[in-house]
Amino acid sequence: MLKKNRLKQKLAEGLPVFGLLGSIPSPLVVEMVGCAGFDFIIIDTEHVMVNPETLEHMIRAAEAVELTALVRVSEPNPKEILRVLDAGALGIVVPHIETKEQAELIVRSCKYSPEGMRSLNSGRAGQFGKFDLTRYIREANEEVMVVPMIESRLGVEQAEHILSVPGIDMVLEGAADLSQSYGIPWQTRSPVVKEGLRQVYAASRKCRVPYCAIPRAAEDYAEWQGLGVNAFVLGDERGVAFRALRSHLQAFAPAAGT
Repeated sequence: MLKKNRLKQKLAEGLPVFGLLGSIPSPLVVEMVGCAGFDFIIIDTEHVMVNPETLEHMIRAAEAVELTALVRVSEPNPKEILRVLDAGALGIVVPHIETKEQAELIVRSCKYSPEGMRSLNSGRAGQFGKFDLTRYIREANEEVMVVPMIESRLGVEQAEHILSVPGIDMVLEGAADLSQSYGIPWQTRSPVVKEGLRQVYAASRKCRVPYCAIPRAAEDYAEWQGLGVNAFVLGDERGVAFRALRSHLQAFAPAAGT
C-alpha cells in the first residue's frame, strides 16, 4: 500500500542509506532484512523466479517493518512495471537502460497523468479506494521511485542523456554486466570498469540524481563515501547468508565447507 517513501526522503536530506538485493523469494527473509536495520530492499525479478502472489507478500512484509521495497523488473516493459506497482512497490529498478528514450518510457510507465501513462487502478496500492483516488494519484507520483541501472558501454556513453530525464530518482550501478560489456567478465574492480562507473557518477552529479553504489571491497565503500555518495547496495542476501553460514561452520569445523 502506498506509504511515505522513507528512502526517497532520506536521499533528499542527504542521509546515508543502505540496501540489499532480495534474491530469496521469501517474505520472512524480507522481514529479517528490515529488522536488521536496512533502509531498502531491491526485490529481484530479473534473475529470480518469483510468482506474483509471493512478490506481493514480500512487499507486504517490507511494509510491516518499514523497509522501502523496490522491485527490479526484467526489462523496460510498461505492463510488467504496472503489475509490480499495483502490488504496492514503492519503486522500480530497470536494468540495462541505454538510451534517453528508454528512460522516458520507464518514467511514463511509473507515473500517472499528467506525468505519465500508468493505468488507473484502485486496488492494493490505492488501499482499495479507501481514500480519495485523485489524492492517491498525486501522492503516488511523489512517492514511487524510478531507478535505471546503467550497466553497459553504451549506457555509460549515454549516461548524461539518460539521467537528464525528469522523474529519475536514483541511478544504480551495474559493474558486473558493465565488465562483460567491456570484454572482461567479472573483473568488476578493473580500472576500465571503475572508470565507467566514475563517468556515470559524474553524470549523476551534473543531473542532480543520487548515485547508488555497490561496493565490493571496503576500499570501494571508502572511495565512494569520499566522493559524497550516500546510497549503497551491500550485495544480496543470498551471498550474505552463504558467507555467514560457511563462516559459522568453519568456526567449529575448519576443514568443512571449503
